[in-house]
Amino acid sequence: MPSNQTISASTFPKKGNTKKGNETRSALIRSGVELMTTYGYISSNIENILKQVGVPKGSFYYYFKSKEDFGKAIIASYDSFFAHKLDKHLNDSSIKSPIARIKAFYEDAKQGMAKYDYNRGCLIGELIQEESLLPQGYAQLLEQVLQSWQVKIEKCLELAKKSGEINAKIDCKLLSEFFWLGWEGAVTRSKLLKKSEPLDTFITVFINMMIK
Repeated sequence: MPSNQTISASTFPKKGNTKKGNETRSALIRSGVELMTTYGYISSNIENILKQVGVPKGSFYYYFKSKEDFGKAIIASYDSFFAHKLDKHLNDSSIKSPIARIKAFYEDAKQGMAKYDYNRGCLIGELIQEESLLPQGYAQLLEQVLQSWQVKIEKCLELAKKSGEINAKIDCKLLSEFFWLGWEGAVTRSKLLKKSEPLDTFITVFINMMIK
């Protein structure tokens, strides 16, 4: 905790009020995700996040040791949210076609960007663009997240391969890596142009290149 930070007894959650403390911590993370998917890590001001949640500045250091620690919590939260979104679509047994499951994920993500007028992109993609300015260890953390998402796409592509939906010669691991390379670029371009065409172009080309 910064030595010049003035802390009073009222700054911290009262003993036995763990539920409220957890809710406050979650609210800070949600607000942090919102700002960082819009402005990135460097330009996201902690004071703006605290004001939005209605938390005194001193209380921030009760929940997080630093902005670096806060950023890690935000990445973990976003990863959990996005992994759930991927699993929801890619493991949806009610959709028989694995490729249709990938399309369903794409449609969901596209609607999410449109909901916020294309002002919010992918948190991981936003942070990657700032990599040289981020705290030590963030690059490895971001790569680990992408690798975990990559495995999910790879498994879905393997199902498509086994069902004969895509070319049997396709290297699913390599193609899943290509998916995220293209996806992050398409999301960034859609955010720049404030429209879905880059995402539409990417998913169309990605799927067409796999078809027999």
